[in-house]
Amino acid sequence: MSLILPAPDIIAALHQAAREAQLKAYAPYSKFLVGAALLDEQGRIHAGCNVENAAYPQGACAEAGALSAMVLAGGLALRAVLVLGDGEGLVTPCGGCRQRIREFAAADTPILIADRHAVRAHFSLAQLLPESFGPQHLKS
Repeated sequence: MSLILPAPDIIAALHQAAREAQLKAYAPYSKFLVGAALLDEQGRIHAGCNVENAAYPQGACAEAGALSAMVLAGGLALRAVLVLGDGEGLVTPCGGCRQRIREFAAADTPILIADRHAVRAHFSLAQLLPESFGPQHLKS
């Protein structure tokens, strides 16, 4: 399976949207701000940020917020995902978000990992969530 990345201008737009979302993140406890931007099947970009809660398990990841925004706008398929977070290590989607992304993405969907300056790595969804369970498993 070959990973086909979006065009450079699309990557730049995803990066900008994720960066703007990151700046609006609500993370008073961890101080770890994350932004995400998604490209849907209609070429539209949807962004989300992490939102923490004093009852820690009730927080929301940036990817989940962006997916909700996409669905609200009528999008049903992902063409690319960009997750943006700061730190020395790569800020990849958590396990739950990998499964959330899987609901709307193909195995070869590119997942771009960035910091505020640039894209640092890229993976296919299959690399991040191999042998995943998805909607096709429930179709009869």
